[in-house]
Amino acid sequence: MARLRGGKGMTYAKAGVDIDQKSRSIAALVDKLRDERKGRWKMVDLPGHFTGLIDFGEYALSLCTDGVGTKLLIAEEMGIWNTVGIDCVAMNVNDTICVGAEPVAFVDYIAIDRPDPDVLAAVGEGLQEGMRQSNAAIVGGEVAILPDLVTGLDLSGTCLGIVKKKEIITGQKCAPGDAVIGLPSTGVHSNGLTLARKVFEKNDYSYNDKVKGLKKTVGQELLTPTRIYVRQVLDVVRKFKVHGMVNITGGGLRNFVRLKEGIGFCIDEPMLPPPIFDVMQELGRIKDKEMYQTFNMGMGFAMIAPEKDARGIVKTLGKGAKIVGSVDGSGAVSVPSLGLKYDRY
Repeated sequence: MARLRGGKGMTYAKAGVDIDQKSRSIAALVDKLRDERKGRWKMVDLPGHFTGLIDFGEYALSLCTDGVGTKLLIAEEMGIWNTVGIDCVAMNVNDTICVGAEPVAFVDYIAIDRPDPDVLAAVGEGLQEGMRQSNAAIVGGEVAILPDLVTGLDLSGTCLGIVKKKEIITGQKCAPGDAVIGLPSTGVHSNGLTLARKVFEKNDYSYNDKVKGLKKTVGQELLTPTRIYVRQVLDVVRKFKVHGMVNITGGGLRNFVRLKEGIGFCIDEPMLPPPIFDVMQELGRIKDKEMYQTFNMGMGFAMIAPEKDARGIVKTLGKGAKIVGSVDGSGAVSVPSLGLKYDRY
């Protein structure tokens, strides 16, 4: 399908999520968080990264938190709750491994308007599957009954990881000439669902409908669980030098520019997006620039490594992994074949 560059198509901002305004709001919040811990176990300075780090002697502890987002509205509409727990785990463990940390423990938080044993049991199935795939353990959690505050169910979690301090991967070693290696996604994952939902709603499709170009119903496609990359990625970092890693979540390709100022990333061999993205782009008449800064577009995770190691890393990662580009000195991330360029936020 021809990619769309012009027209007045749908955008994430028009759907209700302005990622630029979000970035400004986060900056305003972080600006007020200035006090540092006194004594041992201080924070490791790693601004803008995918997870936080705490000095723990020979080791650093990784701590991050994230949720499933409006994918939960699709689960509610479909009555399918046994996959969103995988998404909750994935959103956190995939951030954890970006610094080379191994996820070891997880806590979940569920806010619900009324307790429903069947729904919570199904959510638990997904959480447990996420633990199995990531080799982590749920050590606690919270279920809050909040009928005056929430309608339906909200699900989020927090992951604890661990890494030797000398083995932390910060992205600061990324340099022009390094290769960018992409790992395939399973679909939309758990980002950009506000726009995805409204694309189908605007075109009068229900989640139970089938759309030309998709093998499953709309709802089944959108509920496909986020891929968990833990085992593959940790296998690679134990065998090869890796300079940086990127979880392609909210912000799409713009996640690359979080790693290090002064360098850029040229994605000259982008991964082929699964059909769901072509369908959404056509139905919503969404521009290329919007698609690649909202969705993962087929690349759910990326690793940056010396060019000499790239083919060995691809072989270790297995099916679907490929070299998608290289590091340059542009200070931005670009996709030359589509005429796209994204600067830092």
